Amino acid sequence: MRDIEQYGAWRQGLATALRNYQAWVLEAGLADAATEQRLARTLARLADDKLSVAFVAEFSRGKSELINAIFFADYGQRILPSAAGRTTMCPTELLYDPAFPPSIRLLPIETRADNLSTSDYRDNPAAWTTLPLNLEAGADMHEVLKEVCRTRLASVDEARGYGLYDDSDPDAAVTQDAAGRVEISLWRHAIINFPHPLLKHGLVILDTPGLNAIGTEPELTLNLLPNAHAVLFILAADTGVTKSDIEVWRNHIGAGPGRLVVLNKIDSMWDELRSEDEINQEIDRQQASVAHMLALEPGQVFPVSAQKALVGKITRDVALQARSRLHALEGALFNQLIPAKKELIRQQLAADLQALGGAQQSLLAARTRGVVEQLHELKSLRGKNQNVIAHMMRRIEVEKKEFDASLFKLQATRAVFTRLSTELYTSLGMDIVRDDIDQVREQMQRSRFFIGVREAMRQYFERVRANLDASDRKTVEIAEMMGVMYRRFSNEHGLSLALPMPFSLQRYREEIGGIEAVYFKQFGTATLLTTSRVVVMEKFFDTIASRVRGCFKAANDDADAWLRVIMAPLEAQIRQHKDQLKHRQASIQRIHDATDSLEQKIDAFEASQRTLDEQRARLGELAGAINSAVKAEFVALDAAA
Repeated sequence: MRDIEQYGAWRQGLATALRNYQAWVLEAGLADAATEQRLARTLARLADDKLSVAFVAEFSRGKSELINAIFFADYGQRILPSAAGRTTMCPTELLYDPAFPPSIRLLPIETRADNLSTSDYRDNPAAWTTLPLNLEAGADMHEVLKEVCRTRLASVDEARGYGLYDDSDPDAAVTQDAAGRVEISLWRHAIINFPHPLLKHGLVILDTPGLNAIGTEPELTLNLLPNAHAVLFILAADTGVTKSDIEVWRNHIGAGPGRLVVLNKIDSMWDELRSEDEINQEIDRQQASVAHMLALEPGQVFPVSAQKALVGKITRDVALQARSRLHALEGALFNQLIPAKKELIRQQLAADLQALGGAQQSLLAARTRGVVEQLHELKSLRGKNQNVIAHMMRRIEVEKKEFDASLFKLQATRAVFTRLSTELYTSLGMDIVRDDIDQVREQMQRSRFFIGVREAMRQYFERVRANLDASDRKTVEIAEMMGVMYRRFSNEHGLSLALPMPFSLQRYREEIGGIEAVYFKQFGTATLLTTSRVVVMEKFFDTIASRVRGCFKAANDDADAWLRVIMAPLEAQIRQHKDQLKHRQASIQRIHDATDSLEQKIDAFEASQRTLDEQRARLGELAGAINSAVKAEFVALDAAA
């Protein structure tokens, strides 16, 4: 998977350019609190960047085998269990986190009884069962990974309580054994921590259970699938498109960037009694039929044989690999996935890089202006008598008093700033999030009819949006007030100040809108709910509540960070201006006391001016290096390899 390795190298090159910039501006004393924070957050975002690929299909369509063929054939064996019938019984993530040893972490199915989503358990190690992976013994590791296939029998009441049994499903009764029990997964979620090179580069692979899980596992429906950068929807060549396939495609996946349809098991159509042309024509007909059913172009459906591709890669059988047609799918996957992800990172960095460059250039400009002004003053003293020098000293003293008076106005602004910041958290704080969630749970408990539950959810999302809107208005008020203060100091004292960095909650509004759309798409057509469906709705709300909590927590963190540094550029230039006034006063005082030091002072300030010019040039070089790293393409990476 050279594409992912190159993508990892691109990210690494970008991080190196940013760290070089960070180190230099710190050494040059050009980093205020806002700059330090912005650089740290940008580097953290790059380090945590992931490429998420989800595999979705009904059971026995070959999802796990396709994952093995695309990502793990170089390992020489199957990593994920793959066999006839159902294998993966719970959502399974394959990733690499160096903070954990190679292992599989398993979340017990019993956690579905609580009002917590899978995400809520991620930071609670005690909730998970952890089994180590012995990387030196492939057979042992393969045996441990079979945990994702394990099931147990449960009573109908227990399964219903977990949201895993639907009384309204006409096929539900058939799933019961002679004792009236149903088979359920032993685990709710699995995370395989595996030090594969691709996973180390940030790839995250999501293997899903059968299609029915998409309607019952909220974490899949509301979080993992919508946030996946690529989704591979897998059908079987011998079955084509089923009714459940069409429903899941229309309701949860759909055509779009990074959404690919795979027609697996074309080897079932290989027939020694027919010519290769006849076989290919039949595959083409099935490909066209699937495309028509899903309202796609035939070229958007990829016929493959995952099993033969895996065998071909392991045995180095080039002809078998070619006949499996996997290379076309791999090319399409990474040609869509990686450029789209790179563009997303570029867009996220664009505003940060513009703000960084502006802040440092402003600081350098202010220093340069201070040096130029002092040089002008000192050169104007050549040949002047003591009375002129004394007059200039008095003028600087007046300027210093006027500046000190302005600082009192800044203190008044600080008081207003503190009040507005407190008011911001009346609508953005975590207390209001918790109270809203409690209110909905009470309403859902009181109403067992869909109309009541739907109304409770409608009101909930309305309140969430209103809180975000109110918070956004308050941040605009804070930014406008600070903008007035910035402009006043710029105009009155000639400071070179860019306006405060902007802040918006728009991305969080969009995230909440996406959650709401998925939820009402899932439950928007029902008119009356059975008890089991009410349980499923409640489980979905647990995940919604978790997502909204996470959304507001991130918004709070962003707002905290913004409020801490919004005054930083102003305060940095105020300190610099005060220091310059003090130095000007001291310089002229020394010249007043000893006029022979004037030329020495002029020489020193001219040297300072040359240093500032060099710093400006170096800053431009480092900023250019970041821009070059952002725009770098894989061709360049290949050339450097």
